[in-house]
Amino acid sequence: MNILIVAATPFEIAALRAHLKSKFVQTAEHQFQKGDITVALLITGVGLPLTGYALGRVLALEEWNLVINAGIAGTLTSRFSPGSVVQVVTERFADLGVEEADGSFTSVHAMGLIEKGQPPFEEDGRMRNQHAQGFDFLPQAQGISVNRVHGSAASIEQLRARYPDAEVESMEGAAFFYACLMEKIPFLEIRAVSNFVEPRNRDNWEVEKALSALNETLIELLSSLFATY
Repeated sequence: MNILIVAATPFEIAALRAHLKSKFVQTAEHQFQKGDITVALLITGVGLPLTGYALGRVLALEEWNLVINAGIAGTLTSRFSPGSVVQVVTERFADLGVEEADGSFTSVHAMGLIEKGQPPFEEDGRMRNQHAQGFDFLPQAQGISVNRVHGSAASIEQLRARYPDAEVESMEGAAFFYACLMEKIPFLEIRAVSNFVEPRNRDNWEVEKALSALNETLIELLSSLFATY
């Protein structure tokens, strides 16, 4: 079984890498082996374009049985708090479109630049992970991905009005969903909440708490996979 774990930055999965180095046989710079299971790590860089490019290259080179996107995210709902770990089961490119003269936003789907319902998109522009139910071990969340993280009261209010069901915000998830869905590869997006999406205040962020919870979850997931295969 070949597992690819994808993160935007090395610090997001540093504890996982340390675990792999201590418990697995390292067979390459970013690859680890234990029995019949190979775990490879991919650091894409931050953002949708970098994630899409890096994934496109790697998914074309080798066959993967499971691809996992791991990282931190902001939450738009009180259902989750900093340190919560969720499985993102739907994603959208939340700011792919145009700003109209009155300041409103029109998505590429509403404009007809990407047809509504064109795979892998649903009619409303959402992408859904059909494999999510097979890994029902975390709370499920509805995700959006942006090029610019929201940090002002006005933009956050507009975001909530546009996507009232959105629960977590990241800068890579939708590109990850798109690549895996197009390649028909089983995948998971696992995010640990580091902050509430609110007027920007880094003092309220709990990054270390989120990273600890994220890596603990990844290690537990790998352990369960070894018990299965």
